Amino acid sequence: MKRLSALEYLKLNKFQAFLYNLKLFFCAIPLWFCKLGRGILNFFKNCGLAIVNEFKDIGYTFAKGNWAVKLSFFIFGFGNFFYGQFLRGMLFLLFEIVFVFFMFVPIGGNPLGTGLYWLDKGNWFKVGDTVGTVQGGFQYDPIYDTDVWVPGDDSVKVMLYGLLTIIFIIGFIYTWRLQVKQCRICMDITAKGKKVRSGKQDMKSLLDDQFHKTLLSLPLVGILAFTVLPIIYMVLVAFTNYDARHDGYSNLFSWVGLEHFNALFDFGKGGLGLAFGEILSWTLMWSFFATFSNYFLGMFVAIMINKKGIKLKKLWRTVLVMTIAIPQFVSLMYVSKLFDSSGLIGRILGQIPFIDRYLDVNHFTSLWDSPDVAKVLLIVINIWIGIPYIMLMATGILMNIPADLYESSRIDGANTFQQYTKITLPYMLFVTGPYLLTSFVNNLNNFNVIYLLTGGTGNPINTDIGTAGGVSVGHTDLLITWLYKMTLGSADTRYYDASIIGICVFLVVAVLSLIVYNIIPSTKNEEDYK
Repeated sequence: MKRLSALEYLKLNKFQAFLYNLKLFFCAIPLWFCKLGRGILNFFKNCGLAIVNEFKDIGYTFAKGNWAVKLSFFIFGFGNFFYGQFLRGMLFLLFEIVFVFFMFVPIGGNPLGTGLYWLDKGNWFKVGDTVGTVQGGFQYDPIYDTDVWVPGDDSVKVMLYGLLTIIFIIGFIYTWRLQVKQCRICMDITAKGKKVRSGKQDMKSLLDDQFHKTLLSLPLVGILAFTVLPIIYMVLVAFTNYDARHDGYSNLFSWVGLEHFNALFDFGKGGLGLAFGEILSWTLMWSFFATFSNYFLGMFVAIMINKKGIKLKKLWRTVLVMTIAIPQFVSLMYVSKLFDSSGLIGRILGQIPFIDRYLDVNHFTSLWDSPDVAKVLLIVINIWIGIPYIMLMATGILMNIPADLYESSRIDGANTFQQYTKITLPYMLFVTGPYLLTSFVNNLNNFNVIYLLTGGTGNPINTDIGTAGGVSVGHTDLLITWLYKMTLGSADTRYYDASIIGICVFLVVAVLSLIVYNIIPSTKNEEDYK
């Protein structure tokens, strides 16, 4: 599509400009996907080139390095000791000793606890093999004259410790490469007649120019331990048959490969694919309306309260903030009962002729029994909950918009709506762009509102879908409430299905976050607001 120049674009009327921008949008979609594909290909290409370059550099280092550098290939930190970096050398050598003891040295003559033991027990990705090799069971005990439980392997523990062992091995390889590279750098520095850093200088550096690394080290360990590790473990569960019948203790679970992923393509009644598609569409719809209705209405309330001439501003803010002070568990459960058939609002609405006929014709005993009405109620009640947060945030931002902008616009003849669209809204979007993104993601996983208002069932039940993932699916279920019912809300828990859905949720959130983050004004037009 031919792009118009700035002068040609200004000559268009509003309708023509709208059509032109619409065409640009639809033409940009395939280009964006092509750009994404090229980016993915370039990423893997660069990764491959980086790996090849690393192997070349390792070979060159071993060939050209002196005897100290060559020994460092086998004894961690030897090169650092040779060049006087005793602190680094000691840390590298200590890491190697710990790794060797963990991987190969049995504790008290018992192989239990060694890294090789956990790797062997895991039967990693061998489809059909169990995670763990010894099945627990009941055996006769002559002392007690009865059958007693003799524990075997625990699949959950085997997979966790095996995963930690694999991560430890990856860390060992990275550390080996790091210390070899440092030894070569030391050799190059001394060849030029310069001195390498001593241990004292290293410590001083960690408290000076490298202080950011010191501060970030603890948070990085926390992210790896409490975020990355659980995500990897969740992904591994998707390749097993981990459920209530194969709990890993009384009955070992097995590797099943991609068997359960095939269920995502089952779009028949009771199929995981049909349920996932229906729930995902409602989840995205819910998140969109829950985010932007709160955002614009909260902004509108903040503008109205902050207008000159409005009296009792503190009172109005206090009344709105009271919904934050009351725990959601109490307020949402109470509001849910208000709209029930026996509730105050439900009985009043039931007296209205149109609503009364609607309920009778469709055989609904409560407003929550209608899929469409229940979804509207959820969005409306969420507005009541979310407006105070946006109002408080918008109040602080509105007070920081320069008053000169509004005065200048009034002199130029701008009305209230034009001031809002040209000054207030762009400024708000720039400041709150990242918040909008996080709010959208949070609403995708908004467990409290859906679970408490619908009684934990996602009412009304969607009979067209049937039972999927071992549980019934409600019209108002989000992916997060569906996951909860799969894992904790049913006796027939299917952790593997929950893991598969969790992976899909992660992919959806990641893609949407990347797209939105790259188009919000906060990242594209930063210079305009300095």
